[in-house]
Amino acid sequence: MKRFAFGCMVVLALVVSAYALVAYGALPLGQLVGPEMRANFQVHRFGIYTHVFAASIALALGPFQFSERLRRRFPRLHRTSGRIYLGAGVGLGGLAGLYMSTFAYGGLVSKSGFAALALAWLYSGWRAYRAIRAGNVAEHRRWMTRNFALTLAAVTLRILLPVSAISGIPFALAYPVIAWLSWVPNLLVAEWAVVRKIPAVRPDLRHEAVASG
Repeated sequence: MKRFAFGCMVVLALVVSAYALVAYGALPLGQLVGPEMRANFQVHRFGIYTHVFAASIALALGPFQFSERLRRRFPRLHRTSGRIYLGAGVGLGGLAGLYMSTFAYGGLVSKSGFAALALAWLYSGWRAYRAIRAGNVAEHRRWMTRNFALTLAAVTLRILLPVSAISGIPFALAYPVIAWLSWVPNLLVAEWAVVRKIPAVRPDLRHEAVASG
């Protein structure tokens, strides 16, 4: 069951990452969104491109950071991809997302929802980085679990949008709600996983992290 869930997470993350690269890299900006959002994107091209492509990096790299086999066989690759994930993916993507949240369609509810997501994404990434620099592997894994749950908001968003459209809910009503529903349940599930699954830090793991740099 765990392997199946992990496989689904990998597939969904990679599919949404590829979709974003195609939708924003090969098509005219805003081609697949409504006219109101398209106009907003075109005014803030740098912000939206930075956010989309940085978040795509995080989506593509994130799932593999949780592979125990890859961590053990290729520890240097794990560390390098982790730095790229946190720096280029979460760092740039979060800052650009925070900037773009101030222009989000749907008024204050949408803006505050996406701003809170960006701040939580940046904060959890920073805590994950601090923990591993301190050699606290278990704490690092806790924060990375929370952080990647927030990264997966990109997946949840693209599931909820068509579901709301099929359900007949007006976009103007659905979008502000989705600005929160796309990430709050993800974070709650991650917190449940952290409490149940990730053990307290062990001295051997702490020593291993410090030794590996």
